[in-house]
Order: sequence, then structure tokens, then C-alpha cells
Amino acid sequence: MNTPPLLEAREVTVRFGGLTAVDAVSVSFAPGELVGIIGPNGAGKTTFFDTLSGVREPTSGELQVLGRPLTGAAPHRFAQLGIARTFQTPRVFAALSVAANIDFGLQFAGRRRAAPALLSDVASILDLLALSARPEQAAGSITPSQQRLLEIGMALATRPKLLLLDEVAAGLTENEVEAMARLVRRVRGELGLTVVWIEHAVRTLLAQVERVIVLHQGRKIADGSPADVVRDAQVIAAYLGDEMVEAA
Repeated sequence: MNTPPLLEAREVTVRFGGLTAVDAVSVSFAPGELVGIIGPNGAGKTTFFDTLSGVREPTSGELQVLGRPLTGAAPHRFAQLGIARTFQTPRVFAALSVAANIDFGLQFAGRRRAAPALLSDVASILDLLALSARPEQAAGSITPSQQRLLEIGMALATRPKLLLLDEVAAGLTENEVEAMARLVRRVRGELGLTVVWIEHAVRTLLAQVERVIVLHQGRKIADGSPADVVRDAQVIAAYLGDEMVEAA
């Protein structure tokens, strides 16, 4: 028997009135993949993430997690089945301590899933994130880059199978971007997670992922290896021109 994809979207469309933000996109993600999603502003990337995590119900199409139909289900059902995500603007509980934010994710996970050592408790997760020095500091008082890390930690604390990262390198310094890339690699490698990463820092993304999906005007125009995608004539015309080839 074939193992179903971890997450699958079939002909997913999202409309806002007369605007089609996501246009019949079909894609599936297998266990252990590291996939990037790129595209111009307004391409529908975040809206597509919203559907993949249950934040927004698609206008049409189907979503399945591990072969279970979940179209229209609440976000917590996606999370219970192992789908976790971050947002473009980090969503943390500003008034709670850094440690309490991580503990919130652990409480959500409960005893449903076995805990790998890196995610076994608050201290382990803070160590993974290099936030061990400030567990009692209010989450609202740490730097924006640290808040991005903390939000990733909250997502990891739910012990997901698939992690959706929405522009986690945005606004970071060059050194912070490199540190974020190392964290993503470590999460995929040591935890065996599937990671799907939206990013405008195209060079960073292409250097890390094994597969790239390109969205343009809501449609999927490419899906393949970075080397193949950046030489795709349709991608070059629609997105970054010759800069895409240079980024490869």
C-alpha cells in the first residue's frame, strides 16, 4: 500500500470577491522534504499557507493530511495532525515570559506525540533556539529576530510533522539569516520534519532547499529542483529575470 503524502492540496482555489488569490494549485509534500515557495509580492504565497494550515477555508478544492480530508476544518485540527506554522509578523504572547510561550506549545501537544530529545521540555527547546539566557524575560521585550525564533519554538513545541515557515528571514541581518538557515537545516535533519519555507531572500532559500515551488498571480508555474526552476523560461519571465539564474 502506498503511503499517502503528509499534506496534499488538490486544485485549491481562494477567491476574495472578484479577486482570485490562489488559482487551482495542486501540490503534495512527502515526509522529510525541505521545500521552498517563492514568487513576487501578491503571488498568493501566504494565502496558500493559510489554507494549508486551516487558517482560511479554500473557496474550492480539497486538503488532506495523511490521507484524511480536512477541507474546512479548524486550525487546531490541522495542528493536532502535525501541521505547525509561523507568520510573517511573529505571533507571540507578549505579556508572557519566553519560557511560558514555549510551554504553551508543549501543553497543546500534551501526551499525544512522543518527544524527541531536542523538544522534550522548555529548556531543550530554548537551547535549540539559543534563547536559554532569557527564559523569564517577557516575550514582548526581546528583539524582533528573537521573537521570530520564539515563534518557531512555539511551533516546534507542538511536536509537528510538518513545519510551515512564512518569511522567517525577513528583516534579519546577514548573520541572522545564516543562523536561521542553520536552524532550518538542523530542524529538518535532526528532527526529520518536513519543512515548507516561503522566503523573499531567494539566494538563501535556493541554497537550502531541495525543491522549489513558484507561484505567480495565484497559479503554480513551476515545481522542481532549484537548478531546474531558476532556468525555467516561464519563471524567469514572470519573476526575477536573469537574477534568478545568478541566484542559482
